[in-house]
Amino acid sequence: MNPTMPTEGTDRVAYLEAKFGSLDALRRLEEQVIAAGNSEQIPFAFEKIRKTPNTFLAHRLIWYAGQHGRQDALVNALFKGYFEQGVDIGSSGGLSEVAESAGLDAARFLQTDQGTEDVKVEEAAGHRLGIRAVPYFVLNHCYGISGAQPAEVFVGAIEKVAQQPEGQLSRK
Repeated sequence: MNPTMPTEGTDRVAYLEAKFGSLDALRRLEEQVIAAGNSEQIPFAFEKIRKTPNTFLAHRLIWYAGQHGRQDALVNALFKGYFEQGVDIGSSGGLSEVAESAGLDAARFLQTDQGTEDVKVEEAAGHRLGIRAVPYFVLNHCYGISGAQPAEVFVGAIEKVAQQPEGQLSRK
């Protein structure tokens, strides 16, 4: 989550252009992701995404889905909705649509503040661990891997973690 993101989100192209330095850099990155997605039958449709959302409400919805045994289905639906269909996953309307596709009726839930404190606690725990980017993987409560990494990085991390007891988090 990006706690500095406005509640209503922000223009995706402007946000990512600032983050990556230029539209050319952004387009090159998107081309790489699209190529990787094609090899896995994931049809990324970045041109459909208008906003970079504030995802706090989506994280609350994930919490809610977990209460109903639908967390994995919802997370998959969120990724599909956002990256393939351009659904605004920062809005109640977009999230209700995604929730329905995952077998959840979340319209009433999204009008409450249920789960807010639980999600804030998880967010704070992530910040204490130094998590500043996604994806972020924590292995055996002691080894963190930030960002998309090649398979060799994960293999090396798993081998390293297998040789040590749980302890202080180290980062790659």
